[in-house]
Amino acid sequence: MNRFWFLFKSTAVRLSALYILLFAICAATLVFYVTAMSERLLTSQIREAVQQEVDQVQRAYDTGGMNLLLRTMERRARQPGANLYIVAGPSGDILAGNVASVQPGVLDEEGWTSEPFTYQRYAESGASRRHMAVANVFVLDNGLRLLIGRDLGEPEAFRVLVRQALMIALAIMGLGAIVIWFGIGRNALKRIDRMSDASKKIMAGDLSQRLPVGGSGDEFDRLSVSLNTMLGRIEKLNEGLRQVSDNIAHDLKTPLTRLRNKAADALDTADPEVRKGALEGIISESDQLIRTFNALLMISRVEAGSVAAEMSAIDLSAIVADSAELYEPVAEEAGLPLTSSIEPGIFVQGNRELIGQAIFNLIDNAIKYSSDMDGGEISLKLLRRADGICLSVADRGPGVPIERREDVLKRFVRLDESRSKPGTGLGLSLVEAVMELHGGRLSLSDSEQGSAKNRGLTVSMIFPAK
Repeated sequence: MNRFWFLFKSTAVRLSALYILLFAICAATLVFYVTAMSERLLTSQIREAVQQEVDQVQRAYDTGGMNLLLRTMERRARQPGANLYIVAGPSGDILAGNVASVQPGVLDEEGWTSEPFTYQRYAESGASRRHMAVANVFVLDNGLRLLIGRDLGEPEAFRVLVRQALMIALAIMGLGAIVIWFGIGRNALKRIDRMSDASKKIMAGDLSQRLPVGGSGDEFDRLSVSLNTMLGRIEKLNEGLRQVSDNIAHDLKTPLTRLRNKAADALDTADPEVRKGALEGIISESDQLIRTFNALLMISRVEAGSVAAEMSAIDLSAIVADSAELYEPVAEEAGLPLTSSIEPGIFVQGNRELIGQAIFNLIDNAIKYSSDMDGGEISLKLLRRADGICLSVADRGPGVPIERREDVLKRFVRLDESRSKPGTGLGLSLVEAVMELHGGRLSLSDSEQGSAKNRGLTVSMIFPAK
């Protein structure tokens, strides 16, 4: 019993029961309506047929008198499926006919019987063999009473047949509902139980758990896919937060220590020049810290999608051309030629400032890590490909080993362990976040123009085709 009430708490079971009840009410109403209308139609046809019979019998009496009337009634009474014929005396005693007895009082009133009456046929006995009929009673000139009627067995059989059909239909419907519940409802309940179990593990802190996906593509699968995508994003954000916390504690400790030492040196010396130099170093270190926190804030805003509302159709070709023109003097100053190959008329849906910042980061990294290389060169390309729109920045620097390419996309990760190059290790993290916001991806590969010693690095921003 407890199991039954537990199942009835399910929305699917309650909806199924409600639909079955609604269908049963509609089916019963329809069947009773059809039965009543059909019975009324049959009764009307019976009355019409009986009335025609009465008219013919009366014409026979008018034409040939009592003898022709009796012969006519006797001939018609012997026909298959004959009507009821009774000739009775003025007192109601049956004198002739094909009916053994009728319900008392039927022959007393002239005209149509107000209600169906019972009668008994010849060679039948017992109340259980009584039949129902309707009839028309009329009186002849000599006082004899004639009853001509029709048995109601056909309408009654029709009513019984329809009711049996209704009961069978309801039984089949109930059986079908049980089969459907066992075949589909229980499966749905099991899937909900599995989703509930996974949800409990997720709430317990295991964000690696995912809701089960059956592969049928139904509502449960679509819900599971959406929630799994959300869980993946939450897990990634939590991992990023943990990583940022660890990296901030590690990477910001050194500049803060330098700040303290320089401040202590400024306090310990009376030389104005030394003190001025210490203060300038403190300002420089502070600016670097501010840039680091600004970069972190920008990455957080991009990953949270708070700038998604600023998307618009932008001319990517023009942005890349402007970036190349802006950084060409910087590259030449570092002794690196910057070449560009830009396909014109390429538009994307995006945020102009974020895409521009991402391009600046890539060019800046390429210049930074190629400036010490002989024969270095920066190549900037924009072209359409089968898989989307590709914007790439290539250099002839030391490159990034394949096994470390996932690491360099993480925050504060720098392959320059000695920290000889300026930077925060957040540039590629920002570029990756920008590409995720725009529905694209970031790809790292060896540069085609690299050498065996300096393999170079090509960073590609691949935007979706549409």
